[in-house]
Amino acid sequence: MRAMVYRGPYRIRMENKPDPIIEHPRDAIVRVTRSAICGSDLHLYHGLVPDTRVGQTFGHEFTGVVEQVGPEVKNLKPGDNVLVPFNISCGACFFCRKELYGNCHNVNPMASAVGAIYGYSHTAGGYDGGQAEYVRVPMADVGPRKIPDWMNIEDAVLLTDACPTGYQAAEMGDIKENDTVVVFGAGPVGIFAARSAWLMGAGRVIVIDHLDYRLEFIRNWGPAEVYNFSELRDVVQHIKEITDNLGADVCIDAVGAEADGNFMQHLTGVKIPIQAGAPTALNWAIDSVRKGGTISIVGVYGPTFNLVSIGDVLNKGLRINANQASVKRHLPRLIEHIQAGRLSPREIITHRLPLEEVAEGYHIFGSKLENCIKTVLIPGTRKAA
Repeated sequence: MRAMVYRGPYRIRMENKPDPIIEHPRDAIVRVTRSAICGSDLHLYHGLVPDTRVGQTFGHEFTGVVEQVGPEVKNLKPGDNVLVPFNISCGACFFCRKELYGNCHNVNPMASAVGAIYGYSHTAGGYDGGQAEYVRVPMADVGPRKIPDWMNIEDAVLLTDACPTGYQAAEMGDIKENDTVVVFGAGPVGIFAARSAWLMGAGRVIVIDHLDYRLEFIRNWGPAEVYNFSELRDVVQHIKEITDNLGADVCIDAVGAEADGNFMQHLTGVKIPIQAGAPTALNWAIDSVRKGGTISIVGVYGPTFNLVSIGDVLNKGLRINANQASVKRHLPRLIEHIQAGRLSPREIITHRLPLEEVAEGYHIFGSKLENCIKTVLIPGTRKAA
């Protein structure tokens, strides 16, 4: 099959790889129909996530058609159109029973923290992902969900990660009616977090970023008040000034490891990564939220330490909620929103490229070219190995 292959930081290729096979009775083989490039993939692409191994295929956002199932798979059959949540989960462990599918204890030998994720580093299990023509789907009787006949496939592919992650970001903010919510980051997850904040009763939604084209998009689609942090003398002071000098009720970090805005944090967290990414957005969130407020973190950081203002968290009496999104838990509600017309995830897609052009897709998305917000890859005619 044709698949994206990692060859080191900033180096990816389309190559021929062996077709995946059934390795366990609960496996399925899925022929990919759509896959997407996620901001978290860029952390891998830029070499910021430990134990990202040469030869791995990325891609944790994908839909497909079931080609084959193992003998213990009861919920799927060949021919089913499915969306596949980025979490690989067993459905039976202590954490899965609590619907913490992103923390499954049985699918990742490194599961003292995160569970397993398709197409991510070996700290998340080392499973190959969906930026390929075919993918092995473990625990196929748990994760994949059949796509309703009425649903657009591009809405479905965004239900595998970006949309549920933004939705959970808002949910973890514990938003009360008329709350002021500040979202740091106007990428796909931040966009969905802003839209979801309205669904959960926010009275005011503010988004901070430094790319004008993303801010303009979310100004209209969120909708949201927007501010370019590069044009502000002091981000935290500005947020306080526009919130009666109290701060926001809820702040969401939808940026993570590659945040701009602080030279030393970016230098030590991204350029010469001696900390686990630049926690600039997280520190802004801590300092911008009111006393007794809530911080929600969905931006991805590495597993080592960060220079975080933990003293301010204590002294302000803040609540911090953070996790990988448990996609499966959110799907029923999000599907309801889409069917009712309250949400159309595919509207954020700006680029659609053949799978063969995946390297160009990473370049465009990673370099913020062509006003790119979200890139979807479409597998073409299968080439002979």
